[in-house]
Amino acid sequence: MQSETTLKRHAALVDEMANARGIDLEEEILRGRMTIGDLDDAVLRCTGCTGTEACAHWLATQPTGQPAEDAPLYCRNTEMFLELENG
Repeated sequence: MQSETTLKRHAALVDEMANARGIDLEEEILRGRMTIGDLDDAVLRCTGCTGTEACAHWLATQPTGQPAEDAPLYCRNTEMFLELENG
């Protein structure tokens, strides 16, 4: 079982990655395009990633107000983000 600190860190990374891609996860849930369970699964996938520091660095270097075209290749949630982008 993951610690609360780990889950919070990865929840933040998932949210920041979604924001970097121009996706509002809360809005996606409200519109019924994803569930809380889908979000939980995304956070758990993220906890299995070994590129956490690289991810945080990538996120820190993204320009504000301009969605990134792609997530880093190592992102375990790329497929989910693509599905949400393509609606």
